[in-house]
Amino acid sequence: MVKCLIVDDEPLAIELLEKYVLKTPFLSLKGKCNGVTAALQLLNEETVDLAFIDIQMPGLNGIELSRILGDKIKVILTTAFEQYAVDGFRVKALGYLLKPFSYSEFLEASIRAKEWFDMVKHQNPFMSDNREHLFVKSEYKLIRIILEDIIYIEGLKDYVKFFVEGQARPIMSLMSLKYLEEKLSPKQFMRVHRSFIVNLKKIATIQRNDIMFGAVVVPVAEKYKESFHEFVQRGFLK
Repeated sequence: MVKCLIVDDEPLAIELLEKYVLKTPFLSLKGKCNGVTAALQLLNEETVDLAFIDIQMPGLNGIELSRILGDKIKVILTTAFEQYAVDGFRVKALGYLLKPFSYSEFLEASIRAKEWFDMVKHQNPFMSDNREHLFVKSEYKLIRIILEDIIYIEGLKDYVKFFVEGQARPIMSLMSLKYLEEKLSPKQFMRVHRSFIVNLKKIATIQRNDIMFGAVVVPVAEKYKESFHEFVQRGFLK
């Protein structure tokens, strides 16, 4: 269960969110607050995983509360104003609901949040133990990816992009690059940058400290240079 909290200064908005939460089987409502002060007081007493926070509130607003919570509690922001979307991105919100929103929109955001928590707890049901392939969830589908076909993987906050041979577009899935780094074989895959994991078998060209995949340049960061250079040295003829 995902333990959640509602923070909104509008009674009708709280009532609607409470109705949606109670309707969602994997959500457990731990409290509802009409402002930031009440929310902080409740959080001293209750353990919460996820907070549905309205952005515009008197005193401290939802964005400021999100910054106070940091990474301890993930947030889904709610607002009647589209211009706050960028602020939501900056505080790493898992979702952004534009009022008035339907239950289907609420459920979609909540499912994304649940998937994030599953991934963090290493309970992601979309990873296979098979050493030849993995299954990932992308756009509400399970997609089988052959490990040999992966060229490189790019991390984007809570998402990753798999660049795969024969695929016109990358496959995007909700998980972290760190999680993948721990799951993939180090004999075949190497982290070379905070944003990139490469398939060592697909490397054909290296230019200075960059790996070239056609027109795509993947940089090798200072932190990973030593291990990458060891890999390169093993490939030299003696």
